[in-house]
Amino acid sequence: MDAIGYATYTIPFMGEIGDVIWAPISAFILYKTFGGLKGAFGGIFNLFEELMPGLDFIPSFTFMWVWQRFRNEKEHLPERRSFLSGAVLPRK
Repeated sequence: MDAIGYATYTIPFMGEIGDVIWAPISAFILYKTFGGLKGAFGGIFNLFEELMPGLDFIPSFTFMWVWQRFRNEKEHLPERRSFLSGAVLPRK
């Protein structure tokens, strides 16, 4: 999806006009893809980023994917247990 945002600059003089068209579509796709509060925040940020001149280099979809990917790994860590007693230890 980030590549589509960059592609608006391949046609001369269409960069910012293409961004005006792409910005709301991109924001909606990001919101639907990631959902919830994270998707709403990402969608608003993406809309702003696409509409503001000079900020198109920010890969919004990639950042959101990385954030979700590593956040989910942290949530699904196995329980920590004491070696001697087998009691569940609190996470740090």
